[in-house]
Amino acid sequence: MSRLDDTIAHLARLVAFPTVSSDSNLAMIAHMAGILSEAGARIDVQPNGEGTKANLFASLGPEGPGGILLSGHSDVVPVADQPWTSDPFEMVARDGRLYGRGTCDMKGFLAACLALAPVFAAKPLSRPLHFAFTYDEETGCIGGQHLAHVLKDRGLVPEICIVGEPTMMGLIDGHKGCNEYTTRFTGLEGHGSAPERGVNCAEHASRYVMHLLELREALKTRAPEDSPFEPPWPTLNIGRIAAGQIHNVIPGTAEVFWEMRPIRDGDAAFVLVSADAFAQRLQDEMRQVFPGAEVARDTVGEVRGLLPTRANRARDLVARLTGANRAGVVSFGTEAGLFQEIGTDTVICGPGDIAQAHKPDEFVSVDQLGQCVALLEALADHLHRG
Repeated sequence: MSRLDDTIAHLARLVAFPTVSSDSNLAMIAHMAGILSEAGARIDVQPNGEGTKANLFASLGPEGPGGILLSGHSDVVPVADQPWTSDPFEMVARDGRLYGRGTCDMKGFLAACLALAPVFAAKPLSRPLHFAFTYDEETGCIGGQHLAHVLKDRGLVPEICIVGEPTMMGLIDGHKGCNEYTTRFTGLEGHGSAPERGVNCAEHASRYVMHLLELREALKTRAPEDSPFEPPWPTLNIGRIAAGQIHNVIPGTAEVFWEMRPIRDGDAAFVLVSADAFAQRLQDEMRQVFPGAEVARDTVGEVRGLLPTRANRARDLVARLTGANRAGVVSFGTEAGLFQEIGTDTVICGPGDIAQAHKPDEFVSVDQLGQCVALLEALADHLHRG
């Protein structure tokens, strides 16, 4: 069986683990830890505070700081209400494509790492090679933040990191940040026939959303000169608005899920100062009717972007291994900025097209997986030569 065939077999098994971010990833982490352990890797499973999820950090080669990190996330987005034509958690091969939730984002890269682990292990490596598979990337990069803190605290900061998010195996050295928030409204329920006697959280949440949309327009004026991104300005998106149960009851609670993608330091403050001041005015109004009313913003995650830099050993290495002659940027977020922040030169390069991510009938092509396998084989040779 070829290494590509091994990768496809591993991918089928990984897709079968329904690691939606709202659920545990422990079974899949245990499965991958077993495979890497059999290959001779040193295994470190890092559970979250509740013990319901975990990161997997595994190492081959000499111990100590430095080395190269291969990074990916284990969680996937939900499939509920999406019109899939096959079971999303059973990989289907058709016309050179592999369909299933996570095939593209980003279990294809994880599968290639598992398939190539014995290849890395069979060579006397000149420096450490690490695998990092995290939890809750899709909900604020929570596992990645956990891992970055652990690596820094233990003095195990890698020199180079390759994040295998889907880039069609193109070389990416920059993307915007990703800040995710939930704003919760607590008011006073009542009968719909007397709206003045209640505090309608659906109405106040709607006003808050309208203010966020005004800020979204204002962000268009903050595009840096010669911004490499598309769109060139920081963005803001409303992900969910929830309030109320029935037509004739005043909603006593509401919540708004929203996110912004900053480019420069100061973009987040520009939004948050204004949004929080507006929330305070709403709360003051609500408390004129009900003193217990509240508007509170929770931070799900604030993840820095990946900043293009003049010197980047990860970019130079992957360019040499793949023959790429330039690097680009993307607008979607990854965990790459977390590793850059702790002092690791980081690049993004992985199989699949981001246009397929999060959609029904998500797929990765066999050709893309083959290119990923070729990159990791070249990396194994590079680490062997030293």
